Amino acid sequence: MVILKDLVEGKEKVCVIGLGYVGLPLSVLLNRVYKVCGFDINENRISELKKGYDRTGEISDEELKNSTIELTPDFKKISECKVIIITVPTPVDEHNMPDLKPVKTATQTVGKYMGKGSIVVYESTVYPGLTEEECVPILEMESGLKWKKDFNVGYSPERVNPGDKEHTLDKIKKIVSGDSPKATELLAQLYGSVVTAGIYKAPDIKTAEAAKVIENTQRDLNIALMNELSLIFNKMGIDTKEVLQAAGTKWNFLRFEPGLVGGHCIGVDPYYLTFKAQSIGYQPEVILAGRGINDYIGKYVAENTVKCLIKAGKAVKGSKVLILGLTFKENISDIRNTKVVDIFKELREYEIDVKIADPCANKEEVMHEYSIELIDDIERHNPYDAIIIAVKHKKFMDEFDFKRYKKISDSKCPVLIDIKGLYNKEEAIKAGFLYWRL
Repeated sequence: MVILKDLVEGKEKVCVIGLGYVGLPLSVLLNRVYKVCGFDINENRISELKKGYDRTGEISDEELKNSTIELTPDFKKISECKVIIITVPTPVDEHNMPDLKPVKTATQTVGKYMGKGSIVVYESTVYPGLTEEECVPILEMESGLKWKKDFNVGYSPERVNPGDKEHTLDKIKKIVSGDSPKATELLAQLYGSVVTAGIYKAPDIKTAEAAKVIENTQRDLNIALMNELSLIFNKMGIDTKEVLQAAGTKWNFLRFEPGLVGGHCIGVDPYYLTFKAQSIGYQPEVILAGRGINDYIGKYVAENTVKCLIKAGKAVKGSKVLILGLTFKENISDIRNTKVVDIFKELREYEIDVKIADPCANKEEVMHEYSIELIDDIERHNPYDAIIIAVKHKKFMDEFDFKRYKKISDSKCPVLIDIKGLYNKEEAIKAGFLYWRL
């Protein structure tokens, strides 16, 4: 197995497979100390990065230009590296089953080109056991090498929070684990040289895999509880936000809020754990119940928008609704698994004319992924019978207030749907809106 000294001296290189929200920041961070080869099959992505442009917004143009990362779509470059870190996506399919194609395809590619003495590290979110049970056999088959004799594997889960400029990669404690004490120590030293927050050595790879998947499962369940409370309180005519503010006065109350749960982690990771649990004969109940509630919220928001339109005396069919925001969270371009799409689709089922505006999302990516055309000129399509504030983008917060909402709304009892609970309810009603929030 490669030794750290050779990496530090530049005799050996680190290769990062997949240059997305996880892989690119990791490449830039490791490049402070090591020679790094950044690989991605998307040639357009490589071309943009070489020009110093990161469309995800995670890395600045200056950081890219100052780095010495060898950016490449050439598979053969993998053979020049001894530490190979796989950071490809691990999504779910339309049936919420783990889609392992990206990680397996990346593993096959690495297996074909890696040499003796390599260590292959996975950062992608997986279920406990996948690295050793699924990926190792592929590496052995493709490379003709023997695990733990000719190569080693490790797991170090990513903890990237897209758009977060405070909790950056180097400031988040890193979990590392290897298939042997020596492999674990190598990874601890490798990551430890660039991660200032410190390293936690998990006792084995399965433990590290499980730790990653429950981080987001726990958060998913807490949000699901808030969403279920919102469903209950709405039926009782109680304002959920007011309830949470009151309950929050207790020192140990956990401050979670209801909302849409999308993105690459929280809305996906629990399905990896439940899939594995079912495969070993256990039927999860609490985790899947939480997932069911959170997956329903988009439809629930749409249904209440329709109810508000009716209450406002508007014809539902043919009405015009504006949705502000499509990305899965504020101030980023990431549209992966965004639940705003669920609202859009459900409203379209009622034959409502739905427009979406999002200054952060890439229009081409949105069209390719969801077949939705984002609008640029919000005023051109007004008046709107209802406006749904779905994502708290700074641009929206800076440019919109009740006066502007009113200006682009239908004059007859305009509807304002505030998913994030951004505005004061009494003030919205006083401004003339039929106001609803989770």
